[in-house]
Amino acid sequence: MARGFRIGKYLTEESNHQNILSELCEHKEQESKASSSRDPGLARSESEVAIRRQIFKLSETQSCASPESLNLLKPMRLLQLAFVVSVLFGLVAILIYIIGVSDLYETHRLTEEDEEALHSLRTGFQKCVAANGLGLKATLGKDYCQVTMQFPADTIPKWKDTKTGELEGLSYEFNLCEAVATWEQVRNSTTILTREFIDSLPNGWEDYAWRRINKGDRLNRCKNKTLCVEKLSLVLPETPPYVPRMFRRCAVIGNSGDLLKTRFGKEIDGYDAVIRENGAPIQNYTDYVGKKCTFRLLNRGSAKALDKVVELDGMYKSLAESRKEVLIIKTTIHDAMNQMIREIPIKNHVYLLLGASFGSAAKGTGLKALEFGLSICDSVDMYGFTVDPGYKEWTRYFSEARQGHTPLHGRAYYQMMECLGLIKIHSPLRADPNRVVQWVPERSLVTAARIASEKLLRRVGAGYVDPLRMCSIVKKQIKLKLTSFLSLRRAAIDHQKYVKSATMYPLERSPRHGMLCTV
Repeated sequence: MARGFRIGKYLTEESNHQNILSELCEHKEQESKASSSRDPGLARSESEVAIRRQIFKLSETQSCASPESLNLLKPMRLLQLAFVVSVLFGLVAILIYIIGVSDLYETHRLTEEDEEALHSLRTGFQKCVAANGLGLKATLGKDYCQVTMQFPADTIPKWKDTKTGELEGLSYEFNLCEAVATWEQVRNSTTILTREFIDSLPNGWEDYAWRRINKGDRLNRCKNKTLCVEKLSLVLPETPPYVPRMFRRCAVIGNSGDLLKTRFGKEIDGYDAVIRENGAPIQNYTDYVGKKCTFRLLNRGSAKALDKVVELDGMYKSLAESRKEVLIIKTTIHDAMNQMIREIPIKNHVYLLLGASFGSAAKGTGLKALEFGLSICDSVDMYGFTVDPGYKEWTRYFSEARQGHTPLHGRAYYQMMECLGLIKIHSPLRADPNRVVQWVPERSLVTAARIASEKLLRRVGAGYVDPLRMCSIVKKQIKLKLTSFLSLRRAAIDHQKYVKSATMYPLERSPRHGMLCTV
């Protein structure tokens, strides 16, 4: 209202100004005619002198034009005003595009409740690490988020960096705010790449799709969309095959040699879904690692040998049960993979992983397996990922030790995840299946800390409980058949209600961790 009043006032003042200008110009014209006939010696009245002064003062700054010209000034002024207004609206539109619509109304200032939530999370986290970390300690930083995970001074690091020759360190810094905010986002996301996702991205085929194809840079950024569609067709479902909370209890199985110290086999087979890595075998190790396999996450090397991985699946099952595990590739699709899928034929479903960005905090296939598990399961337990105090070397349960692993860093990060209530760790020194993780935060505290963390990190949708506030790109959803949701468990259906039936995808290169949502 105030803005409209100022514009109206401006237009009124402009109109008055033009009327005065017209009158003064008329006086000037009359004065010019009168002066030509007036006796030079005749004295002027005081009013005439005043008018004459106004006329000549005006003539110094304004030019008197014809009535037609004066009438043209009005639309010119309006055009100038319209131009200024259009520029302002353009700037606002650009601002909306960059930071997201929701950010125009949000505030990043922490309330007392926010500060209390972060304080409670940090102090509880410190106690959890002390109670469950097998010697690890968490030192709190000066701000709300930073913590340092410290191993005991008598810990002897074994792993050496092949590039620098330096031994692995005994302390690691993590950001609790980033962890809480990012992992909560994962819990609401789909982590399987779909055609819906690519089609919904601005220029999705030219800017993104070619990156998921081996040697995709040779495809001229998918200018020939038909060729890219063909290369991705065997691993690209139209819509997500899985939704959050689809499974109740899931186990993610690593490759650590520590698995041979405890017979976890029957325990692992009792989970609703089991996620394994790469080409880790099951045959001859079922007492220790179980025989159930629902998903297998593959890195680049393992993905190139899909035929060998599929053989692992069929070795220990009957023909009716074999070729059922789903293969998920975390990198790119190769022509050789497509050929194997067509020719073997591989009856397993094969998908590409679509993941969130965790920066340099943690990397590797193990983390991606946990990410996938947390995107489809209520709870996730992990086996064979960590080392207990006194380990001699990092080994794999089915082969000799290999370089390229940072066991202490991994153990510290996974302990952080356990003390944020994300996972539960199983190892030889934590072999009791009924072990209770002490000081795990309540769900309500995690939600409050997540909201506060998003404010501090200035993420898209910060400060709101509604998960759809995280959406920086919103597109129309491809309608699914009703039958695809008839078999969902109650927790998955409740989650669909929570997100208003939206599908939420993480944006891998979003600086403020926005999400692409189809509704």
